Amino acid sequence: MNHRDAILAAAAGVFAQHGFRGSTTRRIADAAGVNEITIFRQFGSKEALIRAAMQHLTQSAGLATLPDIPSDPERELTVWSESFMQHLRLHSSIIRKTMGEIEERPEMGECATEVPRRASNDLCHYLVALKRQGRITEKFEPKTAAAMLMGAIFSDAMGREMMPENFPQPKEKAAHMYTRVLLRALGVENSSRKATNKQTKRSKQLSN
Repeated sequence: MNHRDAILAAAAGVFAQHGFRGSTTRRIADAAGVNEITIFRQFGSKEALIRAAMQHLTQSAGLATLPDIPSDPERELTVWSESFMQHLRLHSSIIRKTMGEIEERPEMGECATEVPRRASNDLCHYLVALKRQGRITEKFEPKTAAAMLMGAIFSDAMGREMMPENFPQPKEKAAHMYTRVLLRALGVENSSRKATNKQTKRSKQLSN
């Protein structure tokens, strides 16, 4: 990790713990192991540093990529959902702090919501591609369907520690469970099950 990235990581960690007001440049400098003057030389102000730290988190979100041409919806959406949930869980503290301060500092919301906006757009494009393939048999509106899956993932990532009894078990299977519910609601048949059924039917025909 280079010098700049170390400062950005320290700023994000301090903000997650203390919020904007409590994230003094002294605290951030101590956490990064640098002098305060270094922070001002590189970023100019605390506001610019916190904003840069949020953007840095956004750029390193690491969400799985959904293919332009769907092949195995259950597998592809599960991998994507797991990556989105992992991102939210890793940054749950900073997300909560940002949401708690959004009215006082609305400019922070723009950085904090960049990953969810991008995730929603990617998911909508994927669902539309499924519809074009004829694999979605129910009437649907992409943003509504995307909001259902993302809302379940967000609620799980933010609330499971406080209310574990409200969420599916085991924790490691939750993303898959949410994905299956969405696909069933849209009328998408499990591709692996479909392949198995075709193989079984073919075997029966050959045996006859």
